This record gives sequence, C-alpha cells and structure tokens, in this order.
Amino acid sequence: MSKIIIYASCYGATKSYALELSKITGIDAISYKDVKDINPYDTIIYFGALYAGVVKGLAKTFRSLKNLEHKKIILVTVGLTDPSNEATRNSILKSIQSQVSKEIYQHAKIFHMRGAIDYSKLKFAHKTLMSLLYHFLKKRSKESGEYQVIVDTYQKNVSFVDFKQLDDVVKEIKND
Repeated sequence: MSKIIIYASCYGATKSYALELSKITGIDAISYKDVKDINPYDTIIYFGALYAGVVKGLAKTFRSLKNLEHKKIILVTVGLTDPSNEATRNSILKSIQSQVSKEIYQHAKIFHMRGAIDYSKLKFAHKTLMSLLYHFLKKRSKESGEYQVIVDTYQKNVSFVDFKQLDDVVKEIKND
C-alpha cells in the first residue's frame, strides 16, 4: 500500500507533528503545496493547522480526490485550543465538513492535537487578528470557554506540542 503524510503548517507545530510521524512510520511527509495528485495513494494522512476556523490547505488538497473505495484517510487538525473541550471539537468538525465532501468527511478518521504559538514570529496580519480576537474575548471574560486559551496565552510563547498525541494516529495507520 502506498502511503503519504501531507502537512499544511504556517509556523511549524503542524509540520513538527508530521515530520515526527514520518520518523516513527517511515512514511514520506510533504507539504501540501508540493503535492500534485493524491489519487495514487492508498493511505493519506493529512495534518492541517487551524487558522481562523479553517483547516489550512484541506479543501485544496482533497478537491481532486476521486474514488474513496480502498482508501484510508486520516485527518489531523492542530490548533491552540483544547480539543478535549466538546465545543472546540464540534467547531473543528464543522470546519472540516465545510471544506471537504460529505463522502470524504464520513470516510475519514479524524484526530485533533494541540499546537503552539509564538507571538514574536507571527506575521503582521496574524498579530493584528490575534489582537482583535484577544480584546473581543477578554471583554467576554471566562464565558468565552473554548477560546479562553487565546486570552491566557496572548503575547506569549506557548507550546502544547506533545508527540504522545501521535500514538492513536500510529495505531490507526497500522490498522490495515
């Protein structure tokens, strides 16, 4: 079976998960920008960073996927918010549903992992967006729930990256 790990990362946390999985499994990892055609692969493992409620590169990568029969699709989202929070998970799942076909969504095994943020490395547009979001959420105080992490980590360098989160993905890959 031919397998590939595809990642869409902006600041590196998502890429680090994909490269670590590549080391663990021996499966090649490649940026979504460099993938020409995913149809030849039997197993497609996609790591996508969450930005402003969108899984980076997901729609573009899976747009041309044909025949799902005999394919294993594993989608892994990486974001700052805590995926153990039900509202966070539901929000992420809605985002995925809006970006891929119903068939792909129903066929895929979906995992969520926590990422990182380093405000000193953010591009100007992202800093501006995070500032606006921070001030909006701060006014809402603790009622912001799933997004409280944005208030708590504002202007900080924080990493929730934990490669042990890959264990379930490795099990799923081996479950052929």
